[in-house]
Parts: sequence; structure tokens; C-alpha cells
Amino acid sequence: MARDQRNRHRDRRPPASFRCRHCRLDVPTDAVGSAHRNHCPNCLWSRHVDDEPGDRASDCLASMEPIAIAVRKDGEWLLIHRCNGCGTLSSNRVAGDDNPLLLVRIAVKPLAQPPFPLDRLAQI
Repeated sequence: MARDQRNRHRDRRPPASFRCRHCRLDVPTDAVGSAHRNHCPNCLWSRHVDDEPGDRASDCLASMEPIAIAVRKDGEWLLIHRCNGCGTLSSNRVAGDDNPLLLVRIAVKPLAQPPFPLDRLAQI
């Protein structure tokens, strides 16, 4: 057995970067505000790699679309992703280098595209 094969199990450090499956950007795994970056700061898409935050145990590995913003009691924003493979929803902390324009677009989408005709508001 070669030395590289023997030592491979000892060197299980996470990669320093990953390539976004959606926009193809090379993304560093270090992120401001998160210990487990798993979404692209450019397009905000993710990949279904975790069952629990940081465990990298998911077998799905499909792309995850950013679909909503949630806000914690302390005002921190969370990005909500839906897996295109299995439909799982997950929340991820917004990182300091995430695209602010896309974050706002996702946050206001329910106001811009309500599930009812806006003219109904005039009838109330």
C-alpha cells in the first residue's frame, strides 16, 4: 500500500474551497458568521451535504435553491433552502460576504408576488 493511501484516513481536513454547482464560482469554505459554509455567497445556492449542521452526512447531494429569508428574535437573518432532489428544507445563517442584493430580492419576493390579486386589498 502506498504512503498516500495509508495516510489518507489521517488527513480528513475539509477542503479549503468548493465549486458552486449553480454559478460555478470557486467558494472558500471560510465564511464570516458561520463555521460551516455550505452555500455560495454569489448566487446563494447550496448543496444538500448535511443531515445536521456541519456533519456532511447527507447521501442526497442535490442542489438546494434559496427560497426564503427567516429572521430570528435577535434580528439575525437565515437563508431557507429547498433541496431539488428530496425536498428537504434547511436554514443557514447569512454570511457577511453573501450577495446583499439577492438577499433583499428573496426577502421581498412575497410582497412583490403575493398569492392573491393585489386589487383585492382595495375591497377590504
